[in-house]
Amino acid sequence: MMDLEEAIDRISPMIDASLASATRLAGLTNINYRMSTTDGEVVVRIPGRGTSDYIDRHAEEIAALVTAQAGVNVPVKFFDVSDGLMVTQFIDNSLTMSPAAFTEHGAIRRAADVMHRLHHIPKPFATDFKVAPVIADFKAILASKRAPLPEDWREVEVQADFALGLLAERPVALVPSHCDPLCENFLDTGDTMYLIDYEYSGNFDPMWDLGDFSVEAGFTTEQDDVLVHAYFDGTPPPADVARMVIYKALCDVLWSLWGIVQHINDNPVEDFWTYAVGRFERCRTLMATPAYAAAVAELEHR
Repeated sequence: MMDLEEAIDRISPMIDASLASATRLAGLTNINYRMSTTDGEVVVRIPGRGTSDYIDRHAEEIAALVTAQAGVNVPVKFFDVSDGLMVTQFIDNSLTMSPAAFTEHGAIRRAADVMHRLHHIPKPFATDFKVAPVIADFKAILASKRAPLPEDWREVEVQADFALGLLAERPVALVPSHCDPLCENFLDTGDTMYLIDYEYSGNFDPMWDLGDFSVEAGFTTEQDDVLVHAYFDGTPPPADVARMVIYKALCDVLWSLWGIVQHINDNPVEDFWTYAVGRFERCRTLMATPAYAAAVAELEHR
């Protein structure tokens, strides 16, 4: 992984950044710094080790620029498709969101609004996001490296495969989607919410973003209700709610595998094995609930 000095050398022909002003910011996969430049403050993202194994940087660049032009993403000042080194504008007076920050219903509604605006961008992204192939790709990476999987993985895998089959038989229109809506990928000014970081983005079912966001934020049933009513500006269609619930389980399958990939790549940010097992257990718990059974039944009867 490159260091900050190397990153500054690479961006210096276009951006005059000061190494002395660098402040480390949070990030799971990549390393981010807030820095001062002659044109204001920016965020420099240094791509994480091993990310080229599974991230299409050409597709990410297109998504980042399209969403920035639409005012959904923050302005992008520099992007290198060779590895994903990126510089974006720092948004003054903004809050990097967290599950705790989303307990306020107004913030949930602003998040629903930015996702709705994202999903209605008329220009499609460069690639489609496909859950089954992404899961298969992560499994192939893990198999090639003889990595361990959580205990009882096969039990969840069978249910996930069944759900994926149901969804494949009932396709919906694909729209530009974020596909990794961590709370920390939302920036809130109190009036406007931005959604950043398009590494995993693609054209997909918009209900994935709502379901994944709900899981990441640890939403209650009440908070989910606020989210879907704000997104649909009224009563949500039952089939959309069903897909959202099913995606809540499937996103934990995917990100559990992703976590194990980080673990075997020796990503030092956190204990990714514990992260992966925690997501796996949450998925298994959700799949055992009446709400999940009802969501599956809703799709089966359509």
